[in-house]
Amino acid sequence: MSTTHLLTFPALLMLLYIPSSDPVTVTTSKAKVEVHENTNAVLSCEFRTEKETNPRVEWKKRGKDVSYVYFDGDFTGSFKGRASIDGATMTLRGVTQKDSGVYQCEVTARQDKIKLGEVIVTLNVLVPPHAPSCEVPEKVMKGFSAELHCKDKLSVPAATYSWYKDNKPLYTGNHQEIHYTLDPKTGTLKFKTVSESDEGQYRCEASNGVGAPKSCAGRHMKITEFELNMTIVIALEVAALLLLLSCCVAICLCCRRGCCPCCRKSKAETKQSRTKTNYNPPTDPRHYKHTQSFVL
Repeated sequence: MSTTHLLTFPALLMLLYIPSSDPVTVTTSKAKVEVHENTNAVLSCEFRTEKETNPRVEWKKRGKDVSYVYFDGDFTGSFKGRASIDGATMTLRGVTQKDSGVYQCEVTARQDKIKLGEVIVTLNVLVPPHAPSCEVPEKVMKGFSAELHCKDKLSVPAATYSWYKDNKPLYTGNHQEIHYTLDPKTGTLKFKTVSESDEGQYRCEASNGVGAPKSCAGRHMKITEFELNMTIVIALEVAALLLLLSCCVAICLCCRRGCCPCCRKSKAETKQSRTKTNYNPPTDPRHYKHTQSFVL
């Protein structure tokens, strides 16, 4: 029985010292990283090699063109001076929206059977709302339509919008008294027909759940009645008079040149009346008798 133990024990020792046949493997503890703007972002990258004791670590950022972030033991470009690396895990300090994107961690083990391993980490930098740009018409004529616009192009994720009139929120639901539509995604407020009650101060608020909501400065929208200015009235009267004179002149010229059918007909009748011989019977009875006897 002791002989059996002597035979099996060295075999067990040999099994313990057999090197692993697993190739280089690269993993991450968090494939999607979301952080607020101006904070630090940790991009995890962990590796295990078969034989290589000093593997080569590189970080790249994908896009239209792949660019190096960490290469040959140093950071490049805008990452230089604001990034650090621990093993293969990279930390970016004071990130901005420009840092958002897809990053690739590559580990090269020259002595391993499979010499290259890689993992992808996506970074999304969240940006709180900024004061949106608002478009509010100064004057709108009563009974006409009106549109108010609001936009924040910098917030990530995209902001949603709400409108306030005289610091009171405008509802987006379906109410019978509401004669406007409000799209919280585009920030557009539309009035089908404005009335006097729509006059007031309007402001828009942008929010995206990252930071505090931001508003634009309130702007006053005035509802006016349709009024005819005296200058406009005089201008219309002068225009009508000029149009009438132009028509008269055109008709006269047309008649002179014979372009008008009515004028041509009138001239023809006048000419015919001039050439026609008119016969007037005699009024003296004696002359009538003399003529009759001559005929017999």
